[in-house]
Amino acid sequence: MRNIKLVLAYDGSDFSGWQVQPDAVTIQGTLASVIGRVTGENVLPQGSGRTDAGVHALGQVASFKTESPIPAGNLLKALNDILPASVRVLEAAEVDSEFHPRKSARAKTYRYRLYRADICPPFLARYVWHHPYPLNEEAMEQAAVEVIGEHDFTSFAAVDPERGSENDPRCNVRRISSSGWHREGDEFVYEVRGNGFLHHMVRNLVGTFVLAGKGTLSPSEMVRILEARNRCAAGATAPASGLYLVGVEY
Repeated sequence: MRNIKLVLAYDGSDFSGWQVQPDAVTIQGTLASVIGRVTGENVLPQGSGRTDAGVHALGQVASFKTESPIPAGNLLKALNDILPASVRVLEAAEVDSEFHPRKSARAKTYRYRLYRADICPPFLARYVWHHPYPLNEEAMEQAAVEVIGEHDFTSFAAVDPERGSENDPRCNVRRISSSGWHREGDEFVYEVRGNGFLHHMVRNLVGTFVLAGKGTLSPSEMVRILEARNRCAAGATAPASGLYLVGVEY
């Protein structure tokens, strides 16, 4: 049995997220179907994480076990021949049998694109959050720095019954190694790297940073929000369209 690692890029706009689900088109389900057509096997590829509906990926990592003798390079070509144009396999390689895209991951990087000009081009609308209203970008930069380090991110996590026990005091603790905003033309871009992320965590952080940009809260209040360990203490969830899984490190 071979273990095949894939690196994927996809436009998540028309998918109901990564995880396979009945009566919905998902990345995992689409990939499983195509692998089955190529190898003749019934497999369910595992991913590094579950991107939500509408979220994009530049470097999602997945793996699947197969008895097929098809070389990894040929698998890459065959999968891309059948996959929809919105999903591409960028890399395919045979890896150690112990490799698991989620359990073996050491860090992930996410990016969020905020489009600041008055008019959003129609060809960008699916890939950014259009927010042309006044924002103090310096305050947002200051707020982003406050989450660097190891913290309990309960205030920024969606309710997720599938994650660890609610009684585990460390189940929502994550370590963020970098967190910051920068300008790219008409876009204000947030990039964050950490050892793991909770459900909706990045989008909830962005929604809260926007409150700092509006002056609703001061950047220093990020500490209070973290310590509250209460989702109601943080801002609204930012739209999925601006979020990208940039890459996974092993």
